Amino acid sequence: MKQYHDLLEQVLNHGISKGDRTGIGTISSFGHQMRFDLQKGFPLVTTKRVPFGLIVSELLWFIKGDTNIRYLLEHNNHIWDEWAFKNWVESDEYTGPDMTDFGLRSLNDEEFNLDYKAEMKRFQEKVLTDDSFALKYGDLGAVYGKQWREWQKSTGDTIDQLKEVIASIKHNPDSRRHIISAWNPEDIPNMALPPCHTMFQFYVGDGKLSCQLYQRSGDLFLGIPFNIASYALLTHLIAAECGLKPGEFIHTIGDAHIYSNHLDQVNTQLSRSHKSLPTLRIDSGKSIFELEPSDISIDNYEPHPAIKAPVAV
Repeated sequence: MKQYHDLLEQVLNHGISKGDRTGIGTISSFGHQMRFDLQKGFPLVTTKRVPFGLIVSELLWFIKGDTNIRYLLEHNNHIWDEWAFKNWVESDEYTGPDMTDFGLRSLNDEEFNLDYKAEMKRFQEKVLTDDSFALKYGDLGAVYGKQWREWQKSTGDTIDQLKEVIASIKHNPDSRRHIISAWNPEDIPNMALPPCHTMFQFYVGDGKLSCQLYQRSGDLFLGIPFNIASYALLTHLIAAECGLKPGEFIHTIGDAHIYSNHLDQVNTQLSRSHKSLPTLRIDSGKSIFELEPSDISIDNYEPHPAIKAPVAV
């Protein structure tokens, strides 16, 4: 994972200061690429603990075509909570304390943070127990799973991009069209968050499956370690589905940035030494569309301790 550390250092030392949608501000650099040979270990960052279980449940959520956070909450995954919560607290039906700019205020106002945590817990419980509430406020709109599995056509029917790509890899492996896009301009207004990982392409060679991701925007400290591991896992799963070995994961990033409130955390991480990469275990002969989180695990993952940092919403 030296490539990842090198990118952190490059952006930290040579990036430019930019404003951003969240109001926090970033150090940013444009246009970078990393390559990971999946035969040499699973690319999960070792200079801090990355919760692999969250990566697994989020990826399977995408693969299922799900866009409602109830599935994630059922698997104790809170990656997407803030975006769904934002929809609720900005609605006419919300009657609790004012949650305007809750992301920033919760960092700087301890009294407000207590209210925020209480409202978030109430929100999570309602999504888990109230079907109509979950349908209305747990759904994030036409995000990744929708685009992967149910791309809306102008004719009214849909395209299952994931199934079509798997069929293409199996029956026409030399094709240069093994592509899935999550960037659907017409649906952007209907998404809680426009896709950061916008499109990816598969390549078959020498009995191996490789994947290249184009990511328009990457939060280097919090998001990118998840993205690397998620698409490496996806490459493994689709390779298994197609009777191939995993090859490379190539990660191309547009705006690679470090949030201004992550600088101390980045410096702490850069001070740590790398450890051996873990190995991936897939314990089931199920189809990719039938997998559950319990079917996927890693062995020999012994990272440095986690480093906490706030999420920019």
